[in-house]
Amino acid sequence: MTTITSVAELEAIYGASAETSMAKVSDRLTVGYRKLLEASPLVALATVGPEGLDCSPRGDPGQVMVIGDERTLILPDRRGNNRIDSLRNIVRDNRVALLFLIPGSNSTLRVNGHAVISVKPELLESLAMEGKPPRSAIVITIEEVYFQCARALMRAKLWEAGAWPDVSQLPGPGQLIQELKRGFDGERYDAEWPERAKASMW
Repeated sequence: MTTITSVAELEAIYGASAETSMAKVSDRLTVGYRKLLEASPLVALATVGPEGLDCSPRGDPGQVMVIGDERTLILPDRRGNNRIDSLRNIVRDNRVALLFLIPGSNSTLRVNGHAVISVKPELLESLAMEGKPPRSAIVITIEEVYFQCARALMRAKLWEAGAWPDVSQLPGPGQLIQELKRGFDGERYDAEWPERAKASMW
């Protein structure tokens, strides 16, 4: 197997970036980038720590990210599994990367920057959903923001229902845990999970 071991080798294969690939990068939200962000209910948050990399989805109805100003984004940390992998990483290495998805659109938005975790009471109260504030918020300073080429989503046919797999045949979370934990009742877990999730959304 032939592997690439240097940037020079990569550049020899791929050539120079197109001018538009560089021109689209901004160090702050433009009017257009703000519109994309406001339309996104789902973002993937990537972080890095001593144990390695982590990437997790974050979602809210309508708009997942609160815009503080043209260089500041605020992401409420809603209820989850309490692994807090992303938060553990941020307090030790504040670099973050985000990928925003917009249902029905092949346009995606990427943000690279650094983050801090805030527990300021007034901020958390302002982020409450159904009267329940998050326990913390991730405050992100933008270093660069740009839209991603649409080809990946076009190839995946992500928003074309006819191209979707039959998800009824996929294993549920209980089944997945059962494969790893002897004696675990995966069937019962999967039967109870939908109602449990609804009752603990925020």
